[in-house]
Amino acid sequence: MQVTIEIPDELAAEVRARGLTPEEYVRGLIEEAARAEDKESGESRPRMTMDQFLKGMAANSEKTPQLPDEAFTRESFYWDHD
Repeated sequence: MQVTIEIPDELAAEVRARGLTPEEYVRGLIEEAARAEDKESGESRPRMTMDQFLKGMAANSEKTPQLPDEAFTRESFYWDHD
């Protein structure tokens, strides 16, 4: 993912004085926010990567039953609603 932001010159100068690029600084802020969110939610294990997620989804997929298209209609999901 690529995000473009504008950083005020004063902040960019401050960041460079710390020996970082503005990109490294922002990346660090995002990672810190993600870690703080994990702590708030009580999640202690690191999040899995997309590759790990997809491999997990594919594991034992040959055991997943094939369902007919009718199983995925609106009526099949909301059978008890009008």
